Amino acid sequence: MYTVLIIEDDPKIAGLLKSHIERYGDRAVIVEDFELVLQQFELLQPHVVLMDINLPSYDGYYWCRQLRSLSTCPILFISARSGKMDQVMALENGADDYITKPFEHEIVMAKIRSQLRRVYGDYATRHEERKVELHGLTIFLESMEMQLGEQKVQLTKKETILLETLLRRSPKLVSRETILEKLWDDSFVDDNTLSVNVTRVRKRLNELGITDALETVRGSGYRLNSNWKDIAQP
Repeated sequence: MYTVLIIEDDPKIAGLLKSHIERYGDRAVIVEDFELVLQQFELLQPHVVLMDINLPSYDGYYWCRQLRSLSTCPILFISARSGKMDQVMALENGADDYITKPFEHEIVMAKIRSQLRRVYGDYATRHEERKVELHGLTIFLESMEMQLGEQKVQLTKKETILLETLLRRSPKLVSRETILEKLWDDSFVDDNTLSVNVTRVRKRLNELGITDALETVRGSGYRLNSNWKDIAQP
């Protein structure tokens, strides 16, 4: 079963899309709070996103860019705007396809199935995924997952980058400056933003039963101690 996130502010259209998707045996979730699109996306980790352009507060182009900072999952725009530039802007901002309203539900479903096959199914590129491994703990860089033994947890893009950086240098100290550069290039980020991301990584490690591995060296940076060796043993 695949999960489709619907970002559409017309309740009737959103409901019809949800009904058709579920008729095909997949799961569909409609965004209810358009101020919390990113949070709902990270919580749900959908396989495909359907998104309108005209949305409350921020338009679909904005949200497409934000989602692209977290994931490479397929994003399909569904909009009443039929102009060439609207379609160009959607693709330039990270969309994979563009469907104009009014639309045939069979066309929408065919395009969804096509994207699912391309990314996850029969047509997906077969190659060995890049990964970083230490003492049984593995970070899968493309699928953004972390695994220890038989347990797996899903990661966001920034969690993946942070864990990769720490794991590659473990047990050495990684400076704050190095982490900031990896996560945000040269953009200014305050200490609280970095702390929030470190807290999220600690939570992901805890989900695998790894506690007290991520050490804060006050004023300097962070260190990942590989204290999960016993957990990784069969």
